[in-house]
Amino acid sequence: VRAILFGAIGTSGQRCTTIRRLIVQKETTDELIKRLILAYRQVTIGDPINSKTLMGPLVNKKAVNTMFDAIETIKLQGGKIIYGGTYGKTVVDNCGFFVEATIVKAHKMMPIIQKEIFAPILYIIEVNDLEEAIEVNNNVPQGLSSAIFTNNLMAAETFLSHRGSDCGIANVNIGTSGAEIGGAFGGEKETGGGREAGSDSWRAYMRRQTCTINWLNDLPLAQGIKFGE
Repeated sequence: VRAILFGAIGTSGQRCTTIRRLIVQKETTDELIKRLILAYRQVTIGDPINSKTLMGPLVNKKAVNTMFDAIETIKLQGGKIIYGGTYGKTVVDNCGFFVEATIVKAHKMMPIIQKEIFAPILYIIEVNDLEEAIEVNNNVPQGLSSAIFTNNLMAAETFLSHRGSDCGIANVNIGTSGAEIGGAFGGEKETGGGREAGSDSWRAYMRRQTCTINWLNDLPLAQGIKFGE
């Protein structure tokens, strides 16, 4: 729950690695929602300079309008607001672009979940098994960061394999936000423009070429192929 909370509301949901879709096995949904709501109720909204504040404002009025337009769209598409969805109450009323962190009970066919809304909106999507979870995870245009929480080694390995997440970052038992400095940071599909940081950073600015030089008078053939003898 702590990892979900940090990933969903850290920087008020305005990170590129923010958790936007929480894909949950059906049998665990009700208990997880209860725990999430309890955690969200303890989130202090206010001045980000204050050490007691857990969530600051959105960047501007346009971001606030985008969030509430999205909430109306969510309702029209069959989503259910189960927590938040209003303006945030702060120590200084009517000052700043403060909003409430919002939890939505969604379904995987809602068009709105295909879009990035840089705001603290968390979609909870129920699935039956790991295969469906991976399908839902990959069925969006974005592909930056993903994570799985599991005690099952096979599930973890599947998520990290070619049959798993198609994101540039795939984590196990750690959230989507907060990349390691030594890792190659970047996404797939419509996300990002190459890898930054880590050993791959310079490759984004290079054109790769394989070169072979032959100084012999004879023509060597690949894989030791010989003609004649």
